[in-house]
Amino acid sequence: MTTQTAERTADVRPGAARPTAVFTGIGVTAPNGLGTEAWWRATLAGESGIRPVSRFDATGYPARLAGEVPGFDAAEHIPSRLLPQTDHMTRLALTAAKEALEDSGADPAELPEYSAGVVTAASAGGFEFGQRELQALCAKGGQHVSAYQSYAWFYAVNTGQISIRHKLRGPSGVLVTEQAGGLDAVAQARRQLRKGSRLIVTGGVDGAICPWGWTAQLAGGRMSTVADPARAFLPFDTRAAGYVAGEGGAILVLEDAAAARERGARVYGHLAGYAATFDPAPGRGGEPGLGRCAGLALNEAGLTPADVDVVFADASGVPELDRQEAAALGALFGPRGVPVTAPKTMTGRLSAGGASLDLAAALLSLRDQVVPPTVNVTDPVEADGLDLVTQARRGPLRTALVLARGTGGFNAAAVVTAEDNSPAATA
Repeated sequence: MTTQTAERTADVRPGAARPTAVFTGIGVTAPNGLGTEAWWRATLAGESGIRPVSRFDATGYPARLAGEVPGFDAAEHIPSRLLPQTDHMTRLALTAAKEALEDSGADPAELPEYSAGVVTAASAGGFEFGQRELQALCAKGGQHVSAYQSYAWFYAVNTGQISIRHKLRGPSGVLVTEQAGGLDAVAQARRQLRKGSRLIVTGGVDGAICPWGWTAQLAGGRMSTVADPARAFLPFDTRAAGYVAGEGGAILVLEDAAAARERGARVYGHLAGYAATFDPAPGRGGEPGLGRCAGLALNEAGLTPADVDVVFADASGVPELDRQEAAALGALFGPRGVPVTAPKTMTGRLSAGGASLDLAAALLSLRDQVVPPTVNVTDPVEADGLDLVTQARRGPLRTALVLARGTGGFNAAAVVTAEDNSPAATA
C-alpha cells in the first residue's frame, strides 16, 4: 500500500476509449445521521447535527461547536478484535465501508483476485490518531512521535483496515488534499478502473474533534466562534463568520460500468467528469482556480453549463472565499443560473470526508429528484447572485456538479449524471 498524491488534471487522452465508472454503493456516517437513509431523511428535512462539542472539554476554547456523529457505539459496528487496533475515525470509516459494500450487492470473494481495491482520502484524522498514540507513549515514558509519523500511521490504518476486513487485495492508496480529497480519491479510483480493476471502495471519512486537532484548526483563523448552532456556519450569508468543524463522511463503491451491468447491479449514477486545479501562490495574483476547475470537469464530461441541474457548493463560510466561489459560479452559469446548495450547513466541514458526503448527496438527489436544502442562511449576500436552495426543491435532475476546495489551494470538481444520462448507458 502506498500513500499517493493526486494527479491534478483531468486524465482522459483525446480519442482514447473511455470505460465508464458507476456508483453502486453508498455508506454514510454523518453528524445528522448514522447510515445512509437516516442521514438522507434528516438532510431533506433540514435537520442539523451541529451542537456543542461532547468528545472533549472545549469550554476553554473560543470555538465550542462541532458536527459529531450521533449514537455511534463502536462495539455494535466493529468486531471486538479490531477495537484495540483502531481509533474513532477508522471505526467510522469501517462502518461506512461495510454499509457501502452491502448496499452495492457486490461480494469481493466472487471477484477475480486483485480486481477490487481501496482508495480513500484523509487529512485531519491524523491529529486524533496521533494524540491517542502520544498520550499512550507519554504514559509509558516512550519516545516522542512526530506529527508526520502520526499521519502516516493513521492513513495506513484507515485504508488498510478496510482492505483487510473485506479482503480487497487490489490497488490501495490514500489521497491527502484536505477538503478536496473526497473527490480526488474518487478520481484516483476511476483511474484504477481504467487500468483494469473492477471495483474500488473510495471516498473519505475524516475529522479531528480532539484538543490537538482543535488547536490546529483554530490556528488557521477560519473557524467560527459563534456560540449559537443556528448562526455559527452560514456560507453565502451576510453574517458568515467561518466554518464549524465536523466528523464523518461517505464511503462509495465505484465500479466498472460493464462489470456492474454484468452482475445486474443497481446504479446510482455515473462519474461523468472530474478535474482539479491549484490556486495561485499567495501574493502572486491571478484568479482562484475553482471556476476553471468546474469548467474542465464539465468539458471532460462532454457537457455545458446549461446541462447542469444543481451545484453542490464548497461553501466555506469564510466571506472572502464564499465571494470567490459565488463569482466563479456567476461567471460559469450567469446570475442565478443554476440551483446551488450546501447541505454541509447541517454537518459542518468534514475535512476529507466532506466532498464525498456531498457526492453521496448528489447521487441521492438524482435518485429521488430532489435538491437538499442549505439551512439557516436567511440573509444571503445579494451581490453573490446565487439561486441558493434553502428548502428541499423537487427536480427534474439529471446532472449535478460537486465542488470542493482544500486548504493550501486545492480545487476539485466532479460531474455526476443519472444512469440514463450517460452516452455509455445506451452503448
